[in-house]
Amino acid sequence: MSWLINNWSLLVVIAVVLTLGFLYVKRFVNLPSDVQLQKVREWLLYTVIIVEKEYSSGTGVLKLHAAYNEFCKVFPSLVPIISFELFSKLVDEALEQMRHLLETNKDIEYYVKGE
Repeated sequence: MSWLINNWSLLVVIAVVLTLGFLYVKRFVNLPSDVQLQKVREWLLYTVIIVEKEYSSGTGVLKLHAAYNEFCKVFPSLVPIISFELFSKLVDEALEQMRHLLETNKDIEYYVKGE
């Protein structure tokens, strides 16, 4: 009992964090699927740019799996819903967007390629 009295603030913080995490996941899951997919696409564009910068050319499969591992961490509730094949198609779309950004935005090109 004395442990509870001495650590009540820690228990309150843990309860708040768990509640906020649950509410965030619940809010995301309750979004219409088009909105969810758009959020995944936006996140995926960012992730593709980061992975492209991190890995060198000729490592497409490695980059795809790195992006998929991040997807599994960030969107664990969508892993059973979005197959790897669909994820791969979404990555292809994000790659097209990234290539367009690299051609039109020199700052992003410098960030990714460092040239």
